[in-house]
Amino acid sequence: MSNKLSEMTLEELWKLFPISLTMHNPCWADWYIEEVDCLRDLLPYDIQYFHVGSTAVKDIMAKPIIDILAAVDSYEEMVKSASILKEHNYIIMSEKDSRISLNKGYTEDGFAEKVFHIHIRLKGDIDEVYFKDYLIAHHQVAKEYENLKLKLWKEYEYNRDAYTDAKTSFVKIYTDIAKQNC
Repeated sequence: MSNKLSEMTLEELWKLFPISLTMHNPCWADWYIEEVDCLRDLLPYDIQYFHVGSTAVKDIMAKPIIDILAAVDSYEEMVKSASILKEHNYIIMSEKDSRISLNKGYTEDGFAEKVFHIHIRLKGDIDEVYFKDYLIAHHQVAKEYENLKLKLWKEYEYNRDAYTDAKTSFVKIYTDIAKQNC
């Protein structure tokens, strides 16, 4: 019998859920819409939803995880939204500052067919939207980002934090450029 996810070490979780990049799947846009519909049914707030991350950028490889940024009006709405989602089997991944991240589709046997990361933020804290929009508008930069991810994939296949950290400076550079051009 498998251990519960909450009982696993970080190393065990990384082995169960390795970094994996795949070609863009057109179904990802539909999965985003379906999941946002579910979120709207669960959450009683005026929330802005954004499809972020590489699954929102056509023509580049991505981890097959749909990232959804949910922007709320207040810290109280953020905390209450996370609580409601936790009651509906979303798993809280992290809580820091004014950000709460949850996931859905992680099981004791590995990834489910559809996997989601929900990033709850205060309205205005939407840097991922700027970055995604910049990649969509600048195909060559998107390809550079894809190449960076491909380079880092095998090196950090079993260390999601290091993989994310290694991409941070690239993401920050182009997020800052995108915000300056608004």
